[in-house]
Amino acid sequence: MSTSTPQLIRNCPRCGQELTLNALVCGTCSALVHSEQLTRVSRDAKFLEQQGQLLQARDLWLSALPLLPQNSSQATWIRDHARELEQDAARVQGHPQSQQWARKLGPAGPIAVVLAKSKALLALLKLNFLFSLAGFIAVYWALWGAKFGIGFAVLILLHEMGHFIDIKRRGLPADMPVFLPGLGAYVRWRALGVSAETRAEVSLAGPLAGLLSAAGCAVIYLKTGGGLWAALARSGAWLNAMNLIPVWVLDGGQAAGILSKMERLILLTGCLVLWLFLRENIFFLVALGAGWRLFTKDMPETGSPRILVYFLIVLTGLGLVMRFVPGEGFGR
Repeated sequence: MSTSTPQLIRNCPRCGQELTLNALVCGTCSALVHSEQLTRVSRDAKFLEQQGQLLQARDLWLSALPLLPQNSSQATWIRDHARELEQDAARVQGHPQSQQWARKLGPAGPIAVVLAKSKALLALLKLNFLFSLAGFIAVYWALWGAKFGIGFAVLILLHEMGHFIDIKRRGLPADMPVFLPGLGAYVRWRALGVSAETRAEVSLAGPLAGLLSAAGCAVIYLKTGGGLWAALARSGAWLNAMNLIPVWVLDGGQAAGILSKMERLILLTGCLVLWLFLRENIFFLVALGAGWRLFTKDMPETGSPRILVYFLIVLTGLGLVMRFVPGEGFGR
């Protein structure tokens, strides 16, 4: 079994703080020191899994353990996943008929066999997603009627799928969205030491998908004049803007964590400009959150201009949707 040798890193890649010898976690910002190397291992291991090379993928996952604190959740997940891969590989090798199908299907063969052996688990995951979505639709159906209730649930689904697709395209493990009626929804995923910038991009992928879906509803409204589409466009845009308030577990809170002090000040200024020009109070709340983040202790020295631009583009797009659709606030 191969192992990854931790590279000597003298300063935290996130906050720049000087590290102790052989540190795995920054004592200042709690970031994983070898996050970039862990990201590469995760990407390559997922690629091997997709190619059906399960034992090679297992070895690569295990090679990341020296880069992680042994009692961390990431290390626990890797050990459990390595055992699963070993068991799946043994099942594939123990069934000649499965091997015949695997040869016929080429690189996708081993994956098909593993999936066939995991029907119960897959069914359970699908049921969890479907039942929570059905309950979510039922609540908003009862509150606002069938058409708006279903449309609103679809907008939330598209937002969460934005997160899900962005995570999966990076080769990272993620579960299908789970819906909490009356509260929202979430996608559970395992960061496995990915960089702070990657986490910020994943956080903004949901509001970006929400912007595109709300803009689609706005275009239909402008062409047809249908009040339902106006209500969906405004409520979707407003909700995604609210989710960008940079506090707590909201998407904006996760994305703002990588911004430097100057970038947070620019974000605050941009939100105030949007509030003054568009007269949408939700942007004042986003500005308040950005102002609060000027005084928190999680501020990196370098920041990320790309994430700042991404953040402001999504916010501006959501504001434009609300600008061209009648109504105030949530819009219902």
